Amino acid sequence: MINVILQVAQVLGGDNSDIGMILQTLFSLSFIIYLFYAQRIQAMTMLRQVEVTLRKVKTIKDEGRRVSIEMVKEVGKPERDPTPDVDRFLEQFVISPVSMDPAGIMGKLDQLINVSDYTNEAEVKAIAPQATEAEAHNIENLLGAAHALNYYYKAIRHFYLLGKKTMNVYIIMQIHMILPLIIKEIEATSSAIQAFRNGMPIGDGVGPLVVSKLMRGHELIDVARETVAAWVPYEGRTLILLKAKGPGGSVGKPGAGVAKILGDDKKEKKIKAVIMIDAAGKLEGEPVGEIAEGFGAAIGGIGVEKYKIEEAVKARDIPMYAIAIKQDISHVIAPMVEELHKATDTALESVKRIVTERTQEGDHVLVAGIGNTMGIAQ
Repeated sequence: MINVILQVAQVLGGDNSDIGMILQTLFSLSFIIYLFYAQRIQAMTMLRQVEVTLRKVKTIKDEGRRVSIEMVKEVGKPERDPTPDVDRFLEQFVISPVSMDPAGIMGKLDQLINVSDYTNEAEVKAIAPQATEAEAHNIENLLGAAHALNYYYKAIRHFYLLGKKTMNVYIIMQIHMILPLIIKEIEATSSAIQAFRNGMPIGDGVGPLVVSKLMRGHELIDVARETVAAWVPYEGRTLILLKAKGPGGSVGKPGAGVAKILGDDKKEKKIKAVIMIDAAGKLEGEPVGEIAEGFGAAIGGIGVEKYKIEEAVKARDIPMYAIAIKQDISHVIAPMVEELHKATDTALESVKRIVTERTQEGDHVLVAGIGNTMGIAQ
C-alpha cells in the first residue's frame, strides 16, 4: 500500500499538483506510523491468527471430552454421573524424575509409568464398571486422546493470553511459528477420537498386525503384562512372535516380554536374531506405507522399553534387525488407511526374507510387533 502511494505521488508530484503534495504527505505519515507501530501491528496480526486457531482447538477439545463421557456412560453404565471423574482424569500429570544424576533414571521412569498405568486402569474400572477388558482399554485410550487435546488447548491459550497481556511480539512468535505443526498433531489426535470410540485399528498398529498374521491359529502365552507370544515353525526354524494383547488398545510391555524370552533361552541359546517391526515417521515426499529396513530397537516412547530390549539383546550379543513402516503423524493414531494395511503384507515378506537369509535351520528368531493393538485380536 505504501509503495503504491509512493509511486502515485511521484507521478503526480512531477506536475507540482496539490494532489501530489497530499499523497506525499500521506506517504510520509504512513511511513512514520509504520516506523513506530510496525511491531505492534505484526503482533496484533499474529494474535488474531492464534485466536482463530484457539477457537478451533476449543471446539475439538470439547468434542473429545463429550465423546469420552458418552462412551463411559454407554459402555461402562456407571451408577452416577462420570463427568467429574472424566474432568479429573483430563487434568492428570506426571512429574519426570531428576536427571542430573542419570544413574538409575530408567528404573525411576519405569516405576512412574507402572504407577500411572495401574492407577488409570483402576480409575477406568471405577467409572465404567460394566466395561469388558477390551472396552476398558479403549476407554483409557480415548481419555488419553482427550487429555492430549485438553493440554494442547491450555498451552495455546496460555501463550495467547500472555501475548495479549504484554503485547510482546517475541512471546507471541513462540506459539505462532510452531502453530502449523501443533495443528497437525491436534487434527491427528482428533481423528483418534473416532478410532478409539469404535475400537478401530490405527496406524500405530501396523507392527502388531504384521505379527498377528503369522501367529493366527497358534496358542498364545502371556509373557509380560498385556503382552503375549506364540511359538510358530517356519522354514525349519522357530519364530517366537511377540505383540501386545488385543483387541483392546494397548502397547503392552514389549521390553519385559523380550527380556523374559531371552532370559529363558539363556542356557539353550537357540535364539539367533531379533526382528522388530514398528511404525516410523516419514519425511515429506516419502509415500505412506513405505518399508525401510535397518538395525536396532524399533520402538518409540520415552525410552524405558527400548532400554530393556537393548540391555537384554546386548547381554546375549544377538543381532537385532528393524523394519519400519513409514507414515505421517496424521496416520499414527488415526484409523488405519489402506496404504498402511497393504504395507503390512510387504513388511511380512521382509520378515520372512530376513529369517531365511540371516539365520539357519534349527535357529529360533524373536519377532516383535511394536505398537497399539486397538482392534487387533491375534
